[in-house]
Amino acid sequence: MEIKRSRFIGCLFPVTSIEQARDHIAELRHEFHDARHRPSAFVLGAARSTARTSDDGEPAGTAGAPMLQALLGHQAPAVGQQTPPPGRQPAHKSAAPAGTNAPQLSDILAVVVRYFGGIKLGAGGLTRAYGGTVTATLDTAPLLLRRRMQLLGVHLPLANAGTIEAALRTAGLTITSSTWTGTGEMLTIAANPTDSDSIHEQIIALSAGTAAIEPAGEQWIDQAI
Repeated sequence: MEIKRSRFIGCLFPVTSIEQARDHIAELRHEFHDARHRPSAFVLGAARSTARTSDDGEPAGTAGAPMLQALLGHQAPAVGQQTPPPGRQPAHKSAAPAGTNAPQLSDILAVVVRYFGGIKLGAGGLTRAYGGTVTATLDTAPLLLRRRMQLLGVHLPLANAGTIEAALRTAGLTITSSTWTGTGEMLTIAANPTDSDSIHEQIIALSAGTAAIEPAGEQWIDQAI
């Protein structure tokens, strides 16, 4: 964005730790070493319990805070509304904590690089510029939906494991891993906790009762929106 001769460049990164966020900030500081300011904001965790901001030399509260508000207030589209363009890596992740209906943005770092154009924007202008840059960048960024999924360990008999696995994939089940043993194939299938019973029945039906199923814990799984 260009506002009164100042250029604002929005950058988004998926991050899962404070250290990872700081590494990206340091990289951008080196890449855009000639820029006047590089304020940042990030939020981490399914409950969005960790958040940090930096104004990087701008007046206090005019850069990092509105950037964080843009992240926290972003409305992720419903599943199926947006598909990342082919070959493009998702820029950030959307987490769906327990007890919430709509996905909430988390595990994301925003940095806005500002090249000063010589005209001061004032506190209100800076707040709108930094928050608006993050919002505009989010509007064009592909998303991932991160869900807490129940894992099922599924053992398939050696004789027809390949055929059954193909049927499970065709049915749209999420297979996160596959391992061959001397007696067959062991799959790990991710299921929404509310759908685990129906998926269990689906596996039994597609394998004609030959699959052995056991709980295998839980895991956060990323899915394209």
